[in-house]
This record gives sequence, C-alpha cells and structure tokens, in this order.
Amino acid sequence: MGRWEPDAAGRLRAAALELFTAVGYEETTVAAIADRAGVTSRTFFRYFADKPEVLFAGSEGLEVAMAAALAAAPEDASPRAALDAALDEAAALLVERSDFARRRHAVILRNPALLERETMKMARLTESLAAGLRDRGVTDPVATMMAHAGVAAFRVAFSAWVDEPAIDLRHTMADNLGALARYIGSSNP
Repeated sequence: MGRWEPDAAGRLRAAALELFTAVGYEETTVAAIADRAGVTSRTFFRYFADKPEVLFAGSEGLEVAMAAALAAAPEDASPRAALDAALDEAAALLVERSDFARRRHAVILRNPALLERETMKMARLTESLAAGLRDRGVTDPVATMMAHAGVAAFRVAFSAWVDEPAIDLRHTMADNLGALARYIGSSNP
C-alpha cells in the first residue's frame, strides 16, 4: 500500500490494534505500526503524538458528544432524563464502532499505564457531565454524584457489553442507574 492511500490515520489505528492484539502493546513499535499501515514512522507522528495516542485519539469526541447531548436535552427534562440523553449518545457511538471499542478495551485492560490513562479519561468525562448538570441548575454535591453514577453505570454496562455482545448497551446503562436508584431509595442495607 502506498503512502498516498487515503485515511492514513484510520489505517494506523487499525494496524496498531491488530499488532497490539497479536503481539502485545509493549512489544509493538511505532515502526511496526507504520509499516503495517503502509506509511512511514514520520507519517505516524503527523497523526499521533505517541504510541498510546493511537488508542486514545478521538476519545475526547465521546466526552464532547455526551456533553452536547446532555445540554441539548429539553429544558424541562429532569436531570436524570438529561443524563440519560448523554448515555444514549455514548451507546450509539460505541455500538457504531463496536469491534474497535471491544478490541481497544482488551488491549487497555492488559496494560496498567493504558488503564491509568483510561481512568483519567473517565474522570474528565465525569467532570464534564457534572458541569453540564450544574449548567442545568443541579447544585453540588448532587451534580457531581449524578455524574459519577452515570459514568459508573456506563462503565459497568460497557464491561458487560464487551463480554456479551448481545447485551443492549443502552438498556443496560439505564438498568444500572435504575438499580442504583432503587437500592439507594430502599430502607434495606
């Protein structure tokens, strides 16, 4: 494949994921990724700052899309309905890219440094959702707790969906939040 072929960034992501899965993240070099994608290492660095970035580039798009969906919820929507709109958006994006999302997740779980970076990404997502809830008039600490609960519901559902592709990701997120609300609302410990 020549260097002039379109979508070098996409080819680099695909090549990286193939190599990370086949030989391991640590064992894969930027040169090997570039070679597999049919480009030079220099081209790799035009698109990605470093090797981890090939897995994380574009992930801020999830945060932006979720925050936008929360903000776009009708003004009279409850905070939970606005949070549900953000989770709906996340599910739609992940289902659209299900193969990549599942394979990426497997690579991240096997590498502590990548797992730490993913955790930091989730912390930024939580703060973004909390800010969106505050913009809708939810005061702290409730806005922060709701954002944490939403991200927790998202993460638990995502892990289940990765393991069992037949699971409906969006409904599992909603079920997780509902179960939490019922448990908190019950008088049973």
